Amino acid sequence: MLQSIEVSPGARVIPRVVAPRAASAEARETATPEKPCIITSHLSAFFGDAPAIKDVSMVVPQQAVTAIIGPSGCGKSTLLRCINRMHETGPNTRVDGQVEILGSAIYGDGTSATAVRRHVGMVFQRPTPFPTMSIRTNVAAGLRADPRSRLAQENVDEIVEKALHRAGLWEEVKDRLNESAMTLSGGQQQRLCIARALATRPRVILLDEPTASLDPLSTQKVEELVYDLRETVTVVIVTHNMQQAARVSDRTAFLLAGELIELAPTNALFTAPMDPRTEAYITGRFG
Repeated sequence: MLQSIEVSPGARVIPRVVAPRAASAEARETATPEKPCIITSHLSAFFGDAPAIKDVSMVVPQQAVTAIIGPSGCGKSTLLRCINRMHETGPNTRVDGQVEILGSAIYGDGTSATAVRRHVGMVFQRPTPFPTMSIRTNVAAGLRADPRSRLAQENVDEIVEKALHRAGLWEEVKDRLNESAMTLSGGQQQRLCIARALATRPRVILLDEPTASLDPLSTQKVEELVYDLRETVTVVIVTHNMQQAARVSDRTAFLLAGELIELAPTNALFTAPMDPRTEAYITGRFG
């Protein structure tokens, strides 16, 4: 539950997350099981010999929003990058353990990282439109990654329009499709990047602090988009903002020093965390 600290008149009121000791364990045990989309089993990721995430086993349900919270440097972004096989692109990196998406292992002999990324879209903290491309060609960029695919043979204009509609951007850019993507505002550029990820019809969208560099109005639009996307795709969002996690997610995972401390329905985690470290973090005692 979100509350405000009582202060003297005229002083600043600071929002705070309060975690009362409600008996929510029964509710967790009786919750309706959801179909899994992403399953990580004893997943660890390394930079050289230093582990960034350690033995993380978790289940992310289909067509839901799962938020990952935790202090800076706890491994949130690394966990995302393991789910679409981007971590291994860095120098002197490795991944141990298993990740399954919709029943298929994404690591192992014969598994193409490029093929994985076509089904697992990713949007980063800062908008990353291709600066030399138009709005239209930005959205269609992913379709050219595999010219033999069924998507690449379809009507590209139709795919672009559908992706922009899903990203809530069509009405704002429909008369500007041939203009440079760099003419868009920061919030529009971020939604353009989401549209680009959606154009390949992924099963999963990963969002790495997608509103960190945006103004409040743009943040609200992206949050509304994230909330709506659950109808068609599985969304995993890393956020440093606990209020944002509470607003947009169905489940929340708390990471600390590379370890998964707790994963629970969002309301349960914020109102009655099972681990004292989770309670300490969401009530602001550290982090």
